Amino acid sequence: MLTGVYQQSPLARPGALAIPHIIREDRDDGSFVLRSADLLQPYHRRVGEWLIEWARKTPSATFIAERDLDNSRNTWREVSYATAFDKVRRLGQALLNLKVPAGTAVVALSDNSVNLALLSLAAMHVGIPIAIVSSAYSRAASDHTKLHAMLDQLTPAVIYAEDGEVYGRAIESYVGRCHVVYTRNVRSGAISFSDLESGAPTDAVERAFLRVTPQTPARLLLTSGSTGKPKVVVTTHDMLCANQQMIAQCWRFVDQAQPVVLDWLPWSHTFGANHNFNLILRNGGSLYIDDGRPVPGMIERTVQNLKDVRPTLFFNVPRGFDALLPLLERDPEAASALFERLDMLFFAAAALPQKTADRVRALSLAVRDDPVFLTTEWGATETSPVITSAHFSTVDSRNIGVPVPGVELKFVPCQDKLEMRVRGPSVFSTYRDDPERTEAAFDEERFYCIGDAGRLADPDDPNCGVIFDGRIAEDFKLTTGTWVSVGTLRVRVVSALNPYVMDAVVTGHDRDEVGLLLFPSGALRALACDHASKMNGEELAACEEVRQLLTRALCDFGAGLGSSQRPMRAVLLSTPPSLELGEITDKGYVNQRAVLTLRAAEVERLYSNHHAVIRVR
Repeated sequence: MLTGVYQQSPLARPGALAIPHIIREDRDDGSFVLRSADLLQPYHRRVGEWLIEWARKTPSATFIAERDLDNSRNTWREVSYATAFDKVRRLGQALLNLKVPAGTAVVALSDNSVNLALLSLAAMHVGIPIAIVSSAYSRAASDHTKLHAMLDQLTPAVIYAEDGEVYGRAIESYVGRCHVVYTRNVRSGAISFSDLESGAPTDAVERAFLRVTPQTPARLLLTSGSTGKPKVVVTTHDMLCANQQMIAQCWRFVDQAQPVVLDWLPWSHTFGANHNFNLILRNGGSLYIDDGRPVPGMIERTVQNLKDVRPTLFFNVPRGFDALLPLLERDPEAASALFERLDMLFFAAAALPQKTADRVRALSLAVRDDPVFLTTEWGATETSPVITSAHFSTVDSRNIGVPVPGVELKFVPCQDKLEMRVRGPSVFSTYRDDPERTEAAFDEERFYCIGDAGRLADPDDPNCGVIFDGRIAEDFKLTTGTWVSVGTLRVRVVSALNPYVMDAVVTGHDRDEVGLLLFPSGALRALACDHASKMNGEELAACEEVRQLLTRALCDFGAGLGSSQRPMRAVLLSTPPSLELGEITDKGYVNQRAVLTLRAAEVERLYSNHHAVIRVR
């Protein structure tokens, strides 16, 4: 047991988590619908009402904080609820003064920051939607064509970025006419953020706020553009407020918890913005922006921030836990900082390998008497985002829970799976200026066709949750006619090859057998004495220790399995998945289709007699 003071989690109290009461409705066509018997309770109708409420109830409490880069002591810049509300009203007045035209948006291109949070809330407060584009498109990319196409879709009246030196080239090369705002290194013709927030608010701010209705667009979120032109999801105030009420009715403790959260997840995605940011604001919590990332050289920042913040809720993607766990296992102080006062540990965006989940639980028991509550939810950008919640005890990391109150989840037979579709007040109604793809997204009952598959954990009891069964669109047939469940296989492979493989992409469409493209981890490179990460995939595969380990692991994995779930060959890739090229999203999961497209030559090598192919017989 590590030293430290452990306070019993509020989850230990009776009623902290709702008990599932799920109704099943069977249809004549073989489909069925699940819904909660618990009715959705009344909720706020505008995002700004949350900030007003907490500025009144707990004015001096910290709302949001970030590392103060201008302070040599590297302390935190903390903004209280009262100060945040004052700044939001000032920024709202400035936006009104800019006479932002109807149908346009405030668009941000930089990473999470205090100023971006305030500007986002100010825009929503006066009825202007905020759109945040991943910084990779402007900061890392050398060609800004894709970024500019996205801006055309979003029609910005104001573009914001933290630093003019970092983002100026991408913005100034955009031909659209709009105001530009920077916090630092303000370029000629642009507006300083400090000037934007310096003016006094007038009654116009309150009048604009009162004109905001539940159906007013609050956020414009871009879906992944890896398979073509991105879609712009119009997310209303009502959708966001309804979804937070759904979450609160499952996590009943959160109403009184005023959570403390350290989070890096980007606000350009629904997980970081609609889920985490809104959860903290709705419940009067404190958000500390993590300047670390789940990659070597930056994950160490997260560890230091954990020691400072000691969160009560912690959100991450599976890749984040994989990067963080080795450091926590070597650093008792860091493990204590994460687990000692933690109410809940949460993963989403991709399935968590079972071995990773087991390591998390084991590490928590080195710090505290009771295991940490490790849980997940499932949803999408179009559902703002939560559809199901695992607000009950389960040791199966594939269990995504049950439908939250107010949502209907339909299961429709498709191939040899059940496709999931969803309907409810938190589900979007339109893609911006895209009626064809909007219509194609819904079935005849106006259920949103999300493209994921699921099955009941217990066919006789829907209260036991739903097992995620992969993406319908990712699955393919072998030449034998056998369907391959890509999502299910990938998670099992990554878990079986842990800690030697960061991730895997499944291949085999129109082939005789299943193959794997493997992203090697630091542990695998260490096995080959490649501590500087200089070896390419072929060189790693030539290492006898590496070949023997992977061959043996894949043989053990495939023993007794059918052809659709038994990989017969694999290659090691030379480079990690690229965020800039769309192989990995900001949320940290690998885009199967993008990798297969961009690494077509590796796929061809995989199905050849090349010496670097690892064969399983």
